[in-house]
Amino acid sequence: MKEIMAIIRMNRMNETKRALAAAGFSSMTATGHVLGRGKGIVDHGILQAADAGNELAISMLGEGPQLRNKRMILMSVPDGDVKKAVDTLIKINQSGKAGDGKIFVLPMAESYRVRTGESGEGILQ
Repeated sequence: MKEIMAIIRMNRMNETKRALAAAGFSSMTATGHVLGRGKGIVDHGILQAADAGNELAISMLGEGPQLRNKRMILMSVPDGDVKKAVDTLIKINQSGKAGDGKIFVLPMAESYRVRTGESGEGILQ
């Protein structure tokens, strides 16, 4: 089993849920919101607004990269379904612009269903 952690744009959550369900992945956990930023040091939107004379954008130029609101999705999937889940996440969240998100695939040593105490990959069914 693997755990998939996906950080996506806030406005892509509903489409992501629908796409994952259509692909057979109905179980997930999502946080209300997380804050993060990539390695980029220039926010092109602020630069464009500053060039247009926006006072707020001009005042933000010296502050450096800001944290952005994102969503974090956690999914546990069998090893054989990892590629399908990752491909679905990429397809629905990829715009080609910085900030589309990140996906991390992590090993999962053990898993248990709290209600029954059952363990292993069977709990995903």
